[in-house]
Amino acid sequence: MYSKELLKGTLTAIILKLLADHEKMYGYEISQHVKELTGGKIHLKDGSLYPALQKMTADGLLSYKEEYIGKRVRKYYFLTKKGQKEKIAYLEELRDFIGTLNKIVFPQLKSI
Repeated sequence: MYSKELLKGTLTAIILKLLADHEKMYGYEISQHVKELTGGKIHLKDGSLYPALQKMTADGLLSYKEEYIGKRVRKYYFLTKKGQKEKIAYLEELRDFIGTLNKIVFPQLKSI
């Protein structure tokens, strides 16, 4: 499992990408999907995931729809138009950052 410091700067990009790929997801579903995709190397804890979802909603990147599942309410998050546009910028910036980081930390590897 990676440190929370490494994940902190990439959480928004991860969430934007997953929601772009899956249209709508609820918090636990996002967490489980990330865990599955990474072979358990990335585990999004509630204490980081839900504040990120709330901040992204407040920033206009996400919206949500509440649905009742039995007696429970589940929030399904989805990208807004602003979120769809910002996703491209976040992912391009992350790709560039990884390439730049590789030049410093792993100069023997080719950049992405």
